[in-house]
Amino acid sequence: KEVEYVAKLAKLEFNEGEKEEFTSQLNSILDYFKKLNELDTDKVKPLYHVLELDTPLREDVAIITMKREEALMNAPSKENGYFKTPKVKD
Repeated sequence: KEVEYVAKLAKLEFNEGEKEEFTSQLNSILDYFKKLNELDTDKVKPLYHVLELDTPLREDVAIITMKREEALMNAPSKENGYFKTPKVKD
């Protein structure tokens, strides 16, 4: 059911053989996460990157790189100056 649900969200279609294969793979991944949850990580500091690097940040300055009309010029559907897209369904 989970594989079918994710496939539906991604708008993918699978035959029964593919569903069984993906179900097996998903179950293996979830079993591995269960195994990881058994580890005692109380004294382990969170790791955000494998290397301790300082990331130089620049000042965040808003600049106009393209006019709205140019961005929307080739849009297949637009409304009130915005891109118009189909509603996402479950």
